[in-house]
Amino acid sequence: MPELVHREDRAGSAVLTLDSPANRNALSRQLVDELNRHLADAADDSGVRAVALTATGRTFCAGADLTDPPLQSGRGSFPDVLQRLWDYPKPVVAAVNGHVRAGGLGLVAAADVAIAVTAATFAFTEVRLGLSPAVISVLCLRRMTPVSSARYLLTGEQFDSDEAVRAGLISQVVDDGDLGIETDRILDAFAACEPEALQVTRQLMHAVAEMDVDAGIAHAQGISQKMFATAAAAEGIAAFKEKRAPYWAVRNPPPG
Repeated sequence: MPELVHREDRAGSAVLTLDSPANRNALSRQLVDELNRHLADAADDSGVRAVALTATGRTFCAGADLTDPPLQSGRGSFPDVLQRLWDYPKPVVAAVNGHVRAGGLGLVAAADVAIAVTAATFAFTEVRLGLSPAVISVLCLRRMTPVSSARYLLTGEQFDSDEAVRAGLISQVVDDGDLGIETDRILDAFAACEPEALQVTRQLMHAVAEMDVDAGIAHAQGISQKMFATAAAAEGIAAFKEKRAPYWAVRNPPPG
């Protein structure tokens, strides 16, 4: 059976491409299984600084494949993929090449940076099928404004890329021909960052957002003290003073 998710390594990152044109990149059991496997492999790959999700054709993801749906719970299920993405040890970019429906919006909401082409459209179609966007709402409600999420989750209306930016779902809109260029630019930016600092900062963002101010400051203070004491911080500060790139930015092994 042909592979439905392809991995390409570039700019020190792994680009995972959904390639299931027969069902508009819908979330079939095979596609979710392959996506989960590629995400696990990239997480364990020390040469991967970040992961980008994109797709072929004019549809990023049409939601669940209703003829061959993925597992609904447990290891390897679609909720398991969303949990993996939310807890991922590396930054995640969604390069949205086209239309997004239902479950596909969960993949977008799980990303740290989401860019979409002008022609892309979005819709929470579940309510129009007698269903509910239950699982993806956990992530989408963390990204979208309350006003926008109430309207679009409840009505199932279609909205465009510009509205997706205003709603908080998308970071940026680019011309259709510039998606690859902008994705590479973002991945190049991650390639300049120290890997552990990226992981700690991503975890910090998620944790602090759920805390009150007092707990957040106490938590952040501990992380700050720990990071200042690392060898990577010593290298980064020395590189800054010496006006040179730190070893991780030039992708050479650390000295000694």
